[in-house]
Parts: sequence; structure tokens; C-alpha cells
Amino acid sequence: MLQQVNGHSSGSDAHGGESLREDLQEFLGGEAPLHQLDDLTKVNPVTLETVLRCLQARYMADTFYTSAGCTLVALNPFKPIPQLYSPELMQEYHAAPQPQKLKPHIFTVGEQTYRNVKSLMEPVNQSIVVSGESGAGKTWTSRCLMKFYAVVAASPTSWENHKIAERIEQRILNSNPVMEAFGNACTLRNNNSSRFGKFIQLQLNSLLVPRAQQMTGAAVQTYLLEKTRVACQASNERNFHIFYQICKGASADERLQWHLPEGATFSWLPNPERTLEEDCFEVTREAMLHLGIDAPTQNNIFQALAGLLHLGNTRFADSGNEAQPCPLMDDAKCSVRTSASLLRLPEDPLLETLRIRTIRAGRQQQVFQKPCSRAECDTRRDCLAKLVYARLFDWLVSVINSSICADPSSWTTFIGLLDVYGFESFPTNSLEQLCINYANEKLQQHFVAHYLRAQQEEYTAEGLEWSTVSYQDNQTCLDLIEGSPVSICSLINEECRLNRPSSAAQLQTRIESALAGSPCLGHDKLSREPSFIVVHYAGSVRYHTAGLVEKNKDPIPPELTRLLQQSQDPLLKVLFPADPEEKSQEEPSGQSRAPVLTVVSKFKASLEQLLQVLHSTTPHYIRCIKPNSQGQAQVFHQEEVLSQLEACGLVETIHISAAGFPIRVSHRNFLKRYELLRRLRPGAAPSPHGPPPDEGRSGWSPHSEQATLQALLQDILHTLPALAQAPAEAMPAPVHCGRTKLELLERGRAQVLEQCARSIQGGWRRHWGRKQERQRRAAVLIQAAVRSWLTRKHIQRLHAAATVIKRAWQEWRIRMAFLASKELDGVEEQRSSQVTCSPSSSPLPQAQTRLLGAVTRFWPLGLVLANAAVGAHGFRRKLVVFACLPLPVGSPSSYTVQTAQEQAGVTSIRALPQVSRVTGWPSCQDSSRSLTPHCGGQGAEPGSHSRSRTEAARRAS
Repeated sequence: MLQQVNGHSSGSDAHGGESLREDLQEFLGGEAPLHQLDDLTKVNPVTLETVLRCLQARYMADTFYTSAGCTLVALNPFKPIPQLYSPELMQEYHAAPQPQKLKPHIFTVGEQTYRNVKSLMEPVNQSIVVSGESGAGKTWTSRCLMKFYAVVAASPTSWENHKIAERIEQRILNSNPVMEAFGNACTLRNNNSSRFGKFIQLQLNSLLVPRAQQMTGAAVQTYLLEKTRVACQASNERNFHIFYQICKGASADERLQWHLPEGATFSWLPNPERTLEEDCFEVTREAMLHLGIDAPTQNNIFQALAGLLHLGNTRFADSGNEAQPCPLMDDAKCSVRTSASLLRLPEDPLLETLRIRTIRAGRQQQVFQKPCSRAECDTRRDCLAKLVYARLFDWLVSVINSSICADPSSWTTFIGLLDVYGFESFPTNSLEQLCINYANEKLQQHFVAHYLRAQQEEYTAEGLEWSTVSYQDNQTCLDLIEGSPVSICSLINEECRLNRPSSAAQLQTRIESALAGSPCLGHDKLSREPSFIVVHYAGSVRYHTAGLVEKNKDPIPPELTRLLQQSQDPLLKVLFPADPEEKSQEEPSGQSRAPVLTVVSKFKASLEQLLQVLHSTTPHYIRCIKPNSQGQAQVFHQEEVLSQLEACGLVETIHISAAGFPIRVSHRNFLKRYELLRRLRPGAAPSPHGPPPDEGRSGWSPHSEQATLQALLQDILHTLPALAQAPAEAMPAPVHCGRTKLELLERGRAQVLEQCARSIQGGWRRHWGRKQERQRRAAVLIQAAVRSWLTRKHIQRLHAAATVIKRAWQEWRIRMAFLASKELDGVEEQRSSQVTCSPSSSPLPQAQTRLLGAVTRFWPLGLVLANAAVGAHGFRRKLVVFACLPLPVGSPSSYTVQTAQEQAGVTSIRALPQVSRVTGWPSCQDSSRSLTPHCGGQGAEPGSHSRSRTEAARRAS
């Protein structure tokens, strides 16, 4: 029996579990493949293994968005896909009656929030939390969402309002390149990493256009800018984009004005040879122009940034005498002069402020000046640069807000976009990582509470019990970081208030001793550096205590502020106004200690304000995931993805779903798969009514369908005791078909399917045998029919050939008879003449008469043989010729037969004309008449010629 533990299964029967998981891939009679599952919580069963395989299958199929309950998982494709974010696709999601039925997309989340806001029944402010580690695509996602809202915003009714709305939308979109240029940088993980958190409030108004929302303005709020990057960059990383833009995109005149010659090197500008897409100076300048920052103001901004670059080249040498300030390096004097010129600061006061520290002590607040060490000079130089850049960034945000923010009375609802850091854990972690992970802990708690509430509402609607679900609460970790009265934040702030130098080892000791009872606090005994370990929901992180207190103080020497107030630059005058009533921050002294507003205190206050806004809205979550750390397309590393799922809280979501009811099946699908289990019940008959009627048919009603489904479901669930071999009273009531019961159902279903398979096999074999016999009989009949047909065709061909031969033979006989009749004309005339001339002669004997008749009948054959080139020769040939010639009976010697046997061929056989006994001349006038032996002097009987020809033709035929 398998047991459910946080969404994982454990048991002795591993093979059975594997077979169950394999069978569940085809769950519900043909479940869709993994790459077609749009929701991770619908993967059966909901485990980390199946979730990872589903995400990998969808990523390889170029499907980058997947739902996970109330969360959207966005995988970075690492390749351009323009059609995935086209305006046409935005309109398709906007015009869809039910966008949630389309494929998961960030436009689905955008359209859902937009429709919730414009609801006339109860419009509620919406918020979208975009999280993920660096390089996962948070900035791109926020940019696409802003474009989506700008496209789908309803057009106003008038042309004037349309132009106003178009201008506002353009300004909102132009705020992105400006903030990315000044707030993003290239890191090891991402070429366009946001080094600050921001919350963009898109302000909407439905008063002008009923049943629609018009975007009237926006507001931007930033959190925890990484200003230390201005003066300190990690190896193989870069400074903010804007520094590279002015160095690569400035014109020749601007280079001359800003003292940025070609090929100049700056210590605060590492890796200048790398060219990125974000190094587009013209785009930034054009966007600033649309936001109302004119060209002279832009020139002042870029001039101040160039002054900071030259300030970074200012280097100090060690002083041999502590009473003397540190001297400048030889090559740093020009840099200090150039920096003072660009910042419009006097050179000597600038050097004095960087090298000499002012101290106020005693009740009289006496002022003392102390030369700084080389390290302190570098720190004050970096502090000056960070102060200028932080004020400049805040001023840009205020300018953007003044340009795009609408009057509070002109908008009614808003949609918030929160783009924050993801969970961070580096080899060296300090105050920045502590604040970032603290914010992620707060957002994770808000997310889990919201998701649990959504799950509870779903289970309540389905009539299920919620008590079966348990989850890991991160309240213990939050108490360790921000709890009262003692926490990590309170101890760090207390160290900042003490009038003594802070020690990293001492801070570690205080934290471990004061918070030793917390289960989320750990210690690395093998580490030589002072540190402490915090067990976050996404993993353990080791924080170094060195420099933690100084970063929390974020000290700004008052003399630096006073120095910048002396600048003649118009921009610096705005950033550092000279207010005599303004009390600058002073160092604590003696009993007159003023409370210090630390970085942690400011960040905690802003975070609490943000959470209040989120609690007042309906939140939506987009978790951006980076498939691999190399930024390669079509490469999916499961270990890296799993760590990111843990960092963004999706593992908790999966565990909550798995701890509740990991397999969720509709009644219809459940009945379709397991209705055959009713065969196992004794006396159970097949369903008389069949499947429930579909919606739209006559007689259909929801109540009747529900009653039918409930009756059938109860019959199926009553088979569980028989499958488990337990009495019915042992089964829990109500039965929740979780994973254990599903295994029983699958086992019973396999039994029924085995029985059905045997019956089907027997029936199939019987059917196949009968089919084979029918095919054999049919083959015999077909063969007999074919043979009969072939025989008939052969006989028909023979008959046709015989008919043709017979017809040809008859035609030939007629033709020969006609020719023979012509030959015999003369013979008949001669015979008639002989009879007439010799009446006294005696008649021929009967045998001779028959012989002459035969010769007359068969003379054509002899004629053919006589004229042939081969055949009878010699005496036989002569006999044939003689037999074919109807000569009168007499002495054969009186006749002479002339042949042409020695010639090439015999063309004719003719009887030589006889000489009259009286006169010696031929007896016939026409010598061409062949076969004429004798012609009397008397004429023939009239009509004798015609009778002879007729008789010859008759005999020939």
C-alpha cells in the first residue's frame, strides 16, 4: 500500500508504483501527452517528477507557458519569437469569450486582470507579481504586459480623448527603456538584469467609456536600487547600461564636451568591449525626450555621469604620516580636475572632502578634522558616486511619475505589476541578499495564503474536507528575520545605533546567542569567516557579517552633501538643494544620539506598504524560470529548474496540491473509466439507461444528470471493500478517491479488463476461423469462374479464327471456279464440235466418263500443284497436268505438253494448238486460247458455251 507524503510516494512495492505511474499516463481513457497538459496541478499524479517532465516536454515542443493553479510558469525560450507577442495575438486573447480556455500565456493573465477590473458588479484592483531569478525573463514579461494593456485599452469616444490616451500610453511604454538604462546591468546570469525592484501601477478609468477601461496614467515605485554597482562590479560583470551607452553612442562634440575620448579606460567601466543590444543610446535619448526631459537636461545628466567615471579613476596613495592626508597618484590628478569640472565643483574642496574627515564631539559639538586613511578615502570617493547616482535615479523616477501619473480623481481602479528580485544565494552573501530573500519570504507567505484560500474555496465548492491538507509555513523564518522583540534585523539595527565600531565576529556571536532557539538559524563551524545561516523556504543561505553593519548604516558624511550643494551644475542643484533648515545626518555623539534610519528599516517599511497594497488587490502570479544557466535554446536542465521551482514557491504549491487531492477527476470521466467495475458486484446488471444524456438533448436537466451520476458512482465505490478484501464497515465515509483508493480501483479495473480480454480473444478466434473458411470457399469459386471464363474466351477465339478461314476458303474457291470456267469454255466448245462432227463415233465407256468428271472437278488442285515451284516432279507432274486437262480420249502421243519447270516459275500451262489434218493450220483462230486440241469446221451448237460455263461453275462450287 502506498502512502502519500508531501506529494511523494513510498512503499515496499516499487514495481507496483512504477506500473501505476505508467498506467496513469494514459489516465481517463486516453489522457493527453505531457506536452499538451496546460496545468501542472492536473498532472496525474502531482509530483515533482511528473511536473519536471511536463515542463521539459512542453519546453521541447516550443510551448513556454504553463499554468500551475493560480500561477503561470513562464520558461525563457532564449530565442526571439515575434509571433508569440504580436498585436494580433493580443487582440485574439482580448476578444476571446473565455480566454482561460486558450493556451496559457501572459496575455491570459493580463486579460483576466483587465476583465476583473472592468466588472460592473464589483470591480476589484488587480496585481500581478512577476518573480524569478536573474535571466529568467522578468523584465521582458513586464514589458510585454505593459504593451498588452496599452493595446487592449478601450478607445475613447472623442478624437481629443483618443489623442490624450495615445500620448499617455506612449509615455508609459517609454518609461521602460529609461528605467532599464539606469537600473539594469549585465551580470553573470543575465545581460539585462534589473538591479532594483519596481511596482508599476497602471491607472484605469471606466467613467468615460462605460463597460470598458481607459488607461489614464501610471505610477512607478522602486525598491532597493543596487547603487554599490556604480563603484564596485564583480568579475566579468558590467556597470549600469547608461555608462556604456554614453561612451559608445556619444557624438564627437559630445565626447569633447564630456571628456570621453576614443579608447579611454575607466576603472568603473569594466568589459567595455562587449556590445549588447541594450547599448542603444538613441533609444534612451528618444524615450527621455518623450517623457519631457529636454535636450539641455539630458546633456546635464550625461555630463554628471561622465564626471562619475572620471571620479572613479581618482586613486590615493598611502600616507607616511597619519597627520597628513593621503596624496594622489600621479595619474589621478588629471582625473580629479576633470571630474570637478564636469560636476561643476571646486577642485580643492573636493579633494579636501575626500581626504579629510570632520568629527563633531562633546556637548559643545566641537568640530575636529582628521586625515583619512587610504581605505577611508576610497570609501568616501565611492560614497560620493553612489550618493549622486542614487539621487539621480530617484529624480528620474519622479520625473517619469510626473509625466505619466494621472490625477487621483481621474482614475478609479488600477492594475499593479510587481517586478522583484528572485531568491538569491551566492558564495558571498551580504545585506543586499538578506533584504532580497526577506522580501521573497514575505511574498511567499502571501502567495501560500492566497493559494490555500483558493484551494479551500474549491474544496468547499466540491463538498470535500480541507483538514487533510497540510503545508510548510514559513512564519518561523520570518520571525527569525523580523520578529519582535529580538530578530536579525533588530540586532543589526542595534549595532548601528551603538557608539562604537562594529565587529563581524561580535555580531555573529550576538545573533547566535540571542536566536539560538530558532530552528531556522544555523552555523557553519568549518567556516573561518564570521557568518550565520538562515534556512529559507527555498534553501539555506550563509550570510557574512563582515561589512553588514556599515552597509546597513549607509553613512553619508555631511561634508559630502554640503560639497554637492555647492555645485554650479543645474542638475546637481536640483538633486541637492541648499536648504538652511534641512538637518543633515550627523554621526551620533555622547548622550545626544539621534535615531538612525537604516537601510533595513527603510526597506522593511516600504515592503510593509507594498504588502498592504497586495492584500487590497486580487493577486496573480507569474513565475519566470530559466531552463539553463548558459542561455541556450532547447536546453533543459532539470536540476537547475527544480532549484528555481523551490525558490519561487512552486514546490510548495505542488506539495499542497499533492497533499490535498492530487488526482482530480470529473464525474463523467470517472464513470467513463471505472463503470466496468460494476461487473464485480454480485447480481449487478449493466446500466439500463446507459451514459447520462448530453446537454442540449431533449429531457436533459442538471438535476437528473447529477442523480444518475451519483447512483452510478455509489455502485462503483461500493466495489472497494471487495477489492480491498475488507468489510464495508471498514471503509471510511465519505470515501475520498485519493491515490490509495485509486490503486484499488485500478486493480479491479485490470481484473475486469482481463476477463473481457479473454472473452474478446475467444470471440475473435472464432470469428477469424469462420472468416478464413469463407475466404477459402470464395477463393475456390473465384478460381472456377476464372477458369471457365478463360476457356470460353479461348473457344471463342478459335471459332472466330475458323470462321475467318472458312470465309477466306470459300471466297478462294469461288474465285478459282470463275477462273476455271473461263479456261473450260474452249474445251467445252471443242468437245461439242467433236461430237457434232463425228456422230458415228461410239460413246465413251462409263469408267472413262467418271474419270473425266473427277478431272473436271479436281482440276484446280492440280493446277496449283503444277504451277508451284516445288512439289511433284517428272512423270507425276505430267500426270497431274494431264489429269487436270480435259483432253479427249485418244492417243496421248498426239499431244505435247510444254512446261516451264526449268524456268524460275511456271506462270501458265497451255495446250499447244493442234494442226489440222487437212490444211495443216491451226484449227482455232485465237491462238491465245489455251487447252484447245481440235476445232471442227462446223459451228457449235448455240448456247453451248454458256451452258458449259454454268456447269463448270456449279461443279467448282
